[in-house]
Amino acid sequence: MISIIRFGGSNCDRDALRALAHLGIDAEIVWHEDPLPEETTGVLLPGGFSYGDYLRAGAMAARSPIMGSVRKLADEGVPVLGVCNGAQIGSESGLTPGVFTINRSARFQCEDVHLRVENADTPFTRAYEEGEVISLPIAHGEGRFEITDEKLATLNEEDRVLFRYCDADGNITEEANPNGSKENVAGVIGDRETTAVLMPHPERATLPDIGRTDGRGVLAGFAESSTHD
Repeated sequence: MISIIRFGGSNCDRDALRALAHLGIDAEIVWHEDPLPEETTGVLLPGGFSYGDYLRAGAMAARSPIMGSVRKLADEGVPVLGVCNGAQIGSESGLTPGVFTINRSARFQCEDVHLRVENADTPFTRAYEEGEVISLPIAHGEGRFEITDEKLATLNEEDRVLFRYCDADGNITEEANPNGSKENVAGVIGDRETTAVLMPHPERATLPDIGRTDGRGVLAGFAESSTHD
C-alpha cells in the first residue's frame, strides 16, 4: 500500500490518491502525526504548502516525527516519491541532494512545462524512452533547484537527474527553464534509485478525462516498484 503523507497545509494529497486509484493502485492518506501503517510499501510526499511554507518551503515538515520513519524506509529501499512541496520536504530531509528555493521570477508560477527524460532506467521513468519529451504542470513559488557545482557533476556522472526542463523539441534552453533551476534540473534521485523528487505534478496529468496522461508513467512505475522487495 502507498502511504500518502498529509501535513498541515498539504493540498495535493487527494489529487494523488485519486490518480493512484485510477491506476488501480492501493493507497491511503496518512496524517503526519500518526504512525505509518505496517503495510506501507511506498511513500508519497504530496504537494501543497506544509506549515504555510514558513522558514523555507518543506523545512518544518521535514522535521515532523513521521519523516524519521520515512527516512528509515527509504534507507531500506522502500520507494519514496516527493512531488512539488513533497520534493522540498524530501530535499530538506536529506533524502535527495540539492535544495529548492525561490523562483527566479520571485513569483508563484502555475503553467504547463515540457520535460526531457534524462534517465529512463529508474522506477519512476521506465515507462518512457531516454530523451522523450513529456508535458506536466507546475505550481510553485520555490521550485528553483540549486546545488553545488561539485555535487551536480556527481549527479550527472551517476545519471541521477530524472528530468530537465526543455522546449517542445527537447532542447535544454534558458527560455524553457521556468524557475531558474540549475542546468534546468526538474527532478533527481537520491543515493538509492528508489527515492526521487520532482517539482512538476505527475498526478495532475494522469486522468484521461482531463485530457492529459503524461504523468501516468511516473506514478505507475513508482507503485510497481513498491510491490517488489
